Amino acid sequence: MSSKCEIRKDAYYDSVTLMLASGKMCDVPGVKNAAAMMGTDHNRALMKAAGLIDGDLQFSPNDAVIGILAEEDAAVDKALAALDEFLTKKAASGAKDIKPKTLEGAKRLLPEANLEIISVPGRFAAAEAEKALDMGMHVLLFSDNVTIEDEIKLKEKAVEKGLLMMGPDCGTAIINGIALGFANAVRRGGIGLAAAAGTGLQEATVLIERFGGGVSQALGTGGRDLKEAVGGLMMKLCLNALESDPGTDTIVIVSKPPHPTVMAEIAKQISAFKKPVVSCFLGGNPEILKGSGAIWAKDIESAARIAVSLSTGINREKEEEAVSDFASSEASLYKSGQIHLRGLYSGGTLCYESMLALGEAGLEIRSNIAQDKKLQLEDPEQSVGHTLLDMGDDYFTNGMAHPMIDPRQRAQRVLKEAEDPSVAVILLDCVGGYGSHENPAGAIAGAIKKAKRLAAQEGRHLTVVASVCGTEGDPQKRGDQENILREAGAVVAACNGDAARLGAEIARKIS
Repeated sequence: MSSKCEIRKDAYYDSVTLMLASGKMCDVPGVKNAAAMMGTDHNRALMKAAGLIDGDLQFSPNDAVIGILAEEDAAVDKALAALDEFLTKKAASGAKDIKPKTLEGAKRLLPEANLEIISVPGRFAAAEAEKALDMGMHVLLFSDNVTIEDEIKLKEKAVEKGLLMMGPDCGTAIINGIALGFANAVRRGGIGLAAAAGTGLQEATVLIERFGGGVSQALGTGGRDLKEAVGGLMMKLCLNALESDPGTDTIVIVSKPPHPTVMAEIAKQISAFKKPVVSCFLGGNPEILKGSGAIWAKDIESAARIAVSLSTGINREKEEEAVSDFASSEASLYKSGQIHLRGLYSGGTLCYESMLALGEAGLEIRSNIAQDKKLQLEDPEQSVGHTLLDMGDDYFTNGMAHPMIDPRQRAQRVLKEAEDPSVAVILLDCVGGYGSHENPAGAIAGAIKKAKRLAAQEGRHLTVVASVCGTEGDPQKRGDQENILREAGAVVAACNGDAARLGAEIARKIS
């Protein structure tokens, strides 16, 4: 066996470029594993755990780190050559295009443009967003790791100018039928959405499509917008925009519960609206909307069904499945001691929605995004009892592409959880649409097959329950994604909420 570790000082590459470069190295015959990553602490831990680097190797977050494990030296050399060839071709192809180096230069090329999408390292993002706002442009700020102080400053300026400042960490929007960031191909219609939840917004729009409705606008605010410090500045602006939009006849809000003072302001605001409002504040109390006239929805699926009924008159009743019988059948297959459930999510809102569904079933759920400090994981790398992970959280994406783009971390974690003899059920989401991996189900299918095989070799049964957030119009096609998951051995639920409820029913029967 041959290995190679190489540090390239002060050589910055974006996470998607490094993901593709890693794939080129792994494709070389004789290479067992290879990765190119920026030198963050988290990436150090990942590469060390994979046996790709020496733990004492010295590098900084500004350095590119390459690790290769192969059968022989010749394969290592070929992998490095493949890496350099890919990076050289990428640089050469970019040189053929006119690529302005500044926002001002881009504006000169496209003077009619009125929206900027910003995806740069967090320490630079606020300055770019402020520059765009000063030029009278709306902003979708995809970047994370922006301080809350900068967020407040940017949103106050945006409100003053009457501009959208979606984000930071805003991954999803659909404006006038155009998908921005991570978003799905959905039909146009009369339902407008405002959400402090990226994959929550995606799930709502695809379910609206599935139930027969259509989307006018889908506006993301960034996950911190409804906190007391930010005060719902962008949510309030978005709601007013939807109320004024002639193409919107029904409004949907998706979020975790806002701070009480923010909620009071939003309730007062929507009480004056002429259009019906459906509010899905996941885990909240319906009393927070008292007097607002808004319709309460307990989960994203319910919000989508209600909104479609209001907008189109289509009332598609939920088809109940034989969940209890299936859960009993699965429970009979587990060995003694198999009592735990693990959830590995690429979508933070989908993870949170599942936590609520499992909590309602009486299960104690630990997570890296738990609001109860007693249930927060001390180490996101180590699951405890019933654990659900948001693998799109900053901890996992610092120096790495989001798991909806680069599924490698999640695939590795599936195998790690399958090795735990106490695990009976693994829950997964599969998010398609623009911006996502070209085949998210295919990217996780190999790990599902291997996980079930590992468990079977030890005489254990492993249940994998998955759901697809997507439409038939998406590049990945929902039906194709579901078939790939089924062929890999996963049980495919109709939506994220159904997957969580099925997992909860199994867990209740074996606990």
